[in-house]
Amino acid sequence: MGNVDGDAAGAEREAGDAGADVRAAPAGEWEREPHPSDSLRTFGAVVQALREHAGLSRAELAALVQYSKHTVESVELGRRMPDEAFVERAEQALGNTGALRKAARHLTRGEAGLAAWFRRWARLEREAVSLCTYECRLVPGLLQSQAYARAVFEGTIPLRTDAEMEVQLAARMERQKMMRERPTVPFSFIVEEHVFRRRFGGAEAMRELLDHVLERSAPRNVTLQVVPLESGLHACLDGPMRILETPAGQRLGYSEGQKNGRLISDPKQVSALCQRYETLRSQALSPDESRALLERLRGEL
Repeated sequence: MGNVDGDAAGAEREAGDAGADVRAAPAGEWEREPHPSDSLRTFGAVVQALREHAGLSRAELAALVQYSKHTVESVELGRRMPDEAFVERAEQALGNTGALRKAARHLTRGEAGLAAWFRRWARLEREAVSLCTYECRLVPGLLQSQAYARAVFEGTIPLRTDAEMEVQLAARMERQKMMRERPTVPFSFIVEEHVFRRRFGGAEAMRELLDHVLERSAPRNVTLQVVPLESGLHACLDGPMRILETPAGQRLGYSEGQKNGRLISDPKQVSALCQRYETLRSQALSPDESRALLERLRGEL
């Protein structure tokens, strides 16, 4: 899938504490990511419905929340991201039911380079205290060389413009900074051997990719294990997955398919993913054996 890691021509980087949002939301509420404008339109519709139920005009609500009538209109039409002060004042002015505070937790603002379904996970990654990734399709986005990432985007269907690909590439390289900037956070990767054998470009491009992966996986907080071709069937054949732990100790999962992704918060489902990952970890090559395999593959080029 060309959009592996959700880095597609979408948008992201919303304000707010994503970790706090997940802790506050019941299991299941964080399993779908709306289109970037959908959450704003939905929030605006809630504001409008509550305002009309209260018998207030936009001008009257504007006076109560101490914002202009134009701002109230823009929020109701989904054209403007409300700040915390607007949400709190509107909540109090419209019955203090808690509906607006709860709806505001799901607001998203566009950030170029990341697919809509991947945004919440990308926010959670930046706050996670540990991150585990199993990949069977492509080299994980956090380990991709720039040339490899560009080749992935060039092969994506439908085709992107050069400008769109540059936005995607910049987003992926920016996301990789997380590993360098968080040296005490454990990053674990389990990747199928055939992923590293899949050719792109020439021998030099492949050597560059393997060098990049070896460099990125060298720090003490990064663990890379390869599942060898001869390992046969194993516990994670349902597809790629990610697991993280929030600062509050909550574990969340993420799975991705063709043009969609799913954030998994149900404890039983996350527990099953954790068990599968730990089982596969015992079946994969050790970190030292995995590095030796990648170095051998590089030498064969």
